[in-house]
Amino acid sequence: MQKQIASLAIVMLICATASYAQMGNSKRPSPPEKATCDLGGGQTIKTDYSSPRMKGREIFGGLVPYGEVWRTGANEATTFVTNANLEVGDKEVAAGNYTIFTVPEKDKWTLIINKKTGEWGIPYKYESDELARIGMKVSQLPSPVEDFTISYAKAGNGCMMNIEWATTRASVDIKKK
Repeated sequence: MQKQIASLAIVMLICATASYAQMGNSKRPSPPEKATCDLGGGQTIKTDYSSPRMKGREIFGGLVPYGEVWRTGANEATTFVTNANLEVGDKEVAAGNYTIFTVPEKDKWTLIINKKTGEWGIPYKYESDELARIGMKVSQLPSPVEDFTISYAKAGNGCMMNIEWATTRASVDIKKK
């Protein structure tokens, strides 16, 4: 009888553990995504972010207010990791681990590269850890992008970082130093 109770307890523990693990791996409303720029010679830029969905909402100027620091995605702050010395826009960025934030405006954006890592995305209270603020080019997309996306397009000896959501694309040139 004790062996049956012990066996039943083990089976229940396994089921509970599997159920808990399944809940932990459930789909997040803003799932994790990655973007990578291959700079050649083993040098890369890697960006990890959470990708919120538009879901019929007004995004820029609504959900994401103009003129305020935005975590550039959802959940944890978006990471920007490079093993190469870079020129991002007109600013030098040494190889290292950073987070990125943006300040969206209707016709211009500012990219913030911050030395502080591992924080939740908001509220933004990391001004003293900023490495650089960099102007971004803004353009309108021909059709809405439902899933917030960060991507890199190869360009010369670097990449163009593109941030797209709704009908907006913000871009910045990144080159190897």
